[in-house]
Amino acid sequence: MLDKKFSPERQTAFAARFEAQKIAFGPVVFQCVRYAWKRGMLQALSDAGGGGLTVAELAAGGRWTAYALKVVLETCLSAGVVYLSAGRYVLDKAGYCVLTDAITQINLDFNHDVCYEGLFKLDQSLDAEQPLGLSALGDWPTLYQGLSQMPEPAKSSWFAFDHHYSDTSFPSILPDVFATAPRRVMDVGANTGKFSCAALAYHPSVELHLVDLPRQLAVAAENLQKAGVRERAHLHPTDLLQTGLALAPGMDLIWMSQFLSCFSEAAIASILRRAADALAPQGQLLIMDTFWDRQRYDIASYCLINTSPYFTAMASGNSKIYESGDYIRLAQAAGLQLLTTRDDIGYCHSLLRFARAGV
Repeated sequence: MLDKKFSPERQTAFAARFEAQKIAFGPVVFQCVRYAWKRGMLQALSDAGGGGLTVAELAAGGRWTAYALKVVLETCLSAGVVYLSAGRYVLDKAGYCVLTDAITQINLDFNHDVCYEGLFKLDQSLDAEQPLGLSALGDWPTLYQGLSQMPEPAKSSWFAFDHHYSDTSFPSILPDVFATAPRRVMDVGANTGKFSCAALAYHPSVELHLVDLPRQLAVAAENLQKAGVRERAHLHPTDLLQTGLALAPGMDLIWMSQFLSCFSEAAIASILRRAADALAPQGQLLIMDTFWDRQRYDIASYCLINTSPYFTAMASGNSKIYESGDYIRLAQAAGLQLLTTRDDIGYCHSLLRFARAGV
């Protein structure tokens, strides 16, 4: 486990108080910076180069009033997104990241379009351990029942967030998936079928079993058909919160990617027990997920830790981004033993390989 130090060891009381005010006004800063990005202010400053632009010059084009420019750019100034030089606003390094960095933009869109309104009910969601903020998007028990029905732009922002992190990992892990030459592979939490499509394309004779809610599997089936690999895929519509539902047995390998973080510890324990029962005698379970304690850089841990409130208020009410030790502990209780761990996959993923204990 990697220790994380997000604060300097020696911080003055004055500096600490300033950091506390950044927290207090965080929602205000978020909205103003997002406005400056979405409405083109940051792009205009970028186009102007190092000389920057005055408020009057920015207002002259008629896109923004002088009032709006002053309100938004002064907040951006306080956040280090822009700086002032002789009365001219110039794009700063943080502003350049907002304007050009894909992960920053995806995180901004996800938090605004999916989470922002619902997080107002975070306190109630934490107390009830139910996603009470989800009502901002639709009327479903959890977000997963509503994924295919979410309104725009929340739907596009959710899938962009989910896929951007997982897609960077898939190309490098397929050799790990097929290291034991599995013929029957189960993709638990198949979602849109991206991993299954990649695995079926990678190995010409592997047989994939996709497990997910019916609506997600309907989308996955379309994608498998488009990819020309539908005939080697078997769909198992399953609500894994129904603890009495077993997984199809005899699997050489069971794959779970960014899946278990959607569930409470009690539900994870149940899913892992059923996964252990579904493995063939020499079968293995591979779990790829984003563990905040296994990140090389604090920036990754910061983003992951602060994704957990989304799970509380919007997704399930009782899940989160876990530490790797939580999965290992629950897997051991399910009769599995950890074989290997591989870190630094894609942006922030780790791969845990398990087998039945004593095999």
